[in-house]
Amino acid sequence: MLLDFTTLDARQAYYWMGSTITPRPVAWVSSCSADGVANLAPFSFFQMVTASPPTLMISPLLQADKSLKDTARNIQETGEFVVNLVPFALVEMMNQTSMSLEPSLSEIEQFNVPTLPSERVKPRRVAGVPVSFECRLAKFMPYPEHQPSCVMILGEVLAAHIDERIVAEDGTVDPARLDTVSRMGADWYGRTQSEANFKLTRPTGWDRRRKTRD
Repeated sequence: MLLDFTTLDARQAYYWMGSTITPRPVAWVSSCSADGVANLAPFSFFQMVTASPPTLMISPLLQADKSLKDTARNIQETGEFVVNLVPFALVEMMNQTSMSLEPSLSEIEQFNVPTLPSERVKPRRVAGVPVSFECRLAKFMPYPEHQPSCVMILGEVLAAHIDERIVAEDGTVDPARLDTVSRMGADWYGRTQSEANFKLTRPTGWDRRRKTRD
């Protein structure tokens, strides 16, 4: 089966890419408008970019009328946001906050989402999640440049709140204790707590080969 993406419309391209590039972690992004209205929305176009400086990316699609979604507009206006990782225990609440509300309404208030104060940024973080990353806007890029369909937002991580219960005795993060959800295709989701998870040790000899080249 060969798909010619140059002939597919945006909806078809979204389906095939979103259904096969999986699993994708879910960023539950809290932000504030310039007027102080708190916003909370999930995005699965999300990933780590680099650790130097510690940077992550979210990519909200534009609205049907090509305007910015509330999250993107808030980040552009204030330069701050928090990425909360979604635990399975809060997946239903996360799903509720995916609804489109008027900009003057707060998903946090409408759906009674518990929050806690952040340390370095104004937007509050979600209570009960395993990890929250407090971010400062590093780059805001409409893409593609001439007829944008989304905004690529890079955020420099200023601080992270880690629930100590996800850390194993050896100091590493235990995927089973993390138990975050990931986006699959259509209405499907996955979770890190799975008997199908496995470890794979990297090949040995890398340090030796690197020293030989140096």
